[in-house]
Amino acid sequence: MKQQYDKYTDEDRLVWQTLYDRQMETLKSKACSEYLEAQAHVNFVRDNIPHFDELNKILGGSTGFGLTVVPNIQPNEIFMPCLAAKEFTATTWLRKMSELDYLSEPDMFHDVFGHVPLLSHKVFADFFHRFGQLGVKYIHNEVAIEMLGRVYWFTVEFGLITEKNETKIFGAGLISSHGESLHCTTDKVKHKPFNIYEIMHQDFNNSVMQNLYFVLPSFDALLNSLDEIERVIQAEIQ
Repeated sequence: MKQQYDKYTDEDRLVWQTLYDRQMETLKSKACSEYLEAQAHVNFVRDNIPHFDELNKILGGSTGFGLTVVPNIQPNEIFMPCLAAKEFTATTWLRKMSELDYLSEPDMFHDVFGHVPLLSHKVFADFFHRFGQLGVKYIHNEVAIEMLGRVYWFTVEFGLITEKNETKIFGAGLISSHGESLHCTTDKVKHKPFNIYEIMHQDFNNSVMQNLYFVLPSFDALLNSLDEIERVIQAEIQ
């Protein structure tokens, strides 16, 4: 599949602008500096829907990552080998104006606005790449894949990070969601220090706003957690 850039409609462009403006107003104070700097690096602007060919050049020069166009969420059997090959699967369709706040599955705004910038950040990209390699290694073990799914959920999708004694957003599910980006730092939720063992045994509900988030001390800590992730998997499956 390939992004058909000339097929985007006026509504698509209005959706991108509306979501971009709304999220950037929130993220200026809530997103971590690594995300904001990475977003500037990949040249996201309100007036242009991102072009995958241009993004692939930027990502390739930064970390070797690239984007692979898919129609929807991919199963682990496809997603993990792509990550292991430094390919991130992303959709190219945008939600309708009537669906700004809720979708049954991720669209391009989530996949691209939420995920893509940090693919240009070397430490995060190294983690993501090696995470995919772990996924390939344990792809046929349901217990291991479930535990890796929890790591993905509480870091890549809904991760928070400490920056200058403040709690900031970096997970794509938070970056791309207006409601959850506001909700995740309120006193209505619980924040816990980053703990891989606890994360790998923590269930979650993907149909509601989260009430529990884990807070990274740094992206280096995330990268350095990979060995522990595999140790926990080995202890569980033996």
